[in-house]
Amino acid sequence: MNKLQGRCALVTGASQGFGAAIAESYVAEGASVLLCARGGGLLAEIGDKLRATAREGQHIETCVADVSKTDDVDRLVQTALDRFGRIDVLVNNAGVYGPMGRIDEVDWREWVDATLINILGTVYPCRAVLPAMLRQGRGKIINLSGGGATNPMPRITAYATSKAAVVRFTESLALEVRDARIDVNAVAPGALATRLLDQAIAAGPEKVGQDFHARMIKIRQEGGTPLQRGAELCVYLASSASNGITGRLLSAVWDPWSSLQEHAAELQNSDIYTLRRIVPEDRGQRW
Repeated sequence: MNKLQGRCALVTGASQGFGAAIAESYVAEGASVLLCARGGGLLAEIGDKLRATAREGQHIETCVADVSKTDDVDRLVQTALDRFGRIDVLVNNAGVYGPMGRIDEVDWREWVDATLINILGTVYPCRAVLPAMLRQGRGKIINLSGGGATNPMPRITAYATSKAAVVRFTESLALEVRDARIDVNAVAPGALATRLLDQAIAAGPEKVGQDFHARMIKIRQEGGTPLQRGAELCVYLASSASNGITGRLLSAVWDPWSSLQEHAAELQNSDIYTLRRIVPEDRGQRW
């Protein structure tokens, strides 16, 4: 249980759901963690819970911040540096579905706000931690993706659009900082039974579509993908075991990520686990 011994991590959207599961796994593996969320109530609760399980030398801190606001992010990163002296791992988990419904019917301001949270709330924290990671000569950045990155999501377009953008940004940033030993990856944690799923169900089939609504109900009934599965992938990507694995979109459920280190050299110059365009030849056509 020491895969992250001595490492210092910053996790956004960590007051509940998947973010809390990541933070809990990081603490169990020996990391010191700064948890961030927009609301203080649940954040304080999970902070107290993790402090009770922390071992000697570990530090668990919390900070209320809105990742879509640059001043908040600057304060968050400075808090991590003040408390820990370094930032080894950044997990950009904070995100929202945004408005649900046809693009011509949803509230435009809500659509824009959702993309600000999902895109800028990922990009700016990356930008903010880079100076510290560059000074350290290493770092791990993990950005949360999801089904919206690789599949169309009609009636939830703010989410789908922003998550696709997050993956392409991840791939691009990975190339920018690869020579600095900073690994940047995106994670698809699976169909999670979290508050986002509850929001989609509550919106109703008239807003999210009958098929999507039925699928969400089925996921909730079956329990969804265990949060721990995605958290284990985030532990792997934060650890030295994944050194050199960068610029990838990895599925916690479907990809053999625990053995990727064996294929690091092959992955480096390939488009495996990346976004790409499908051409006719990929589907056996000769157009």
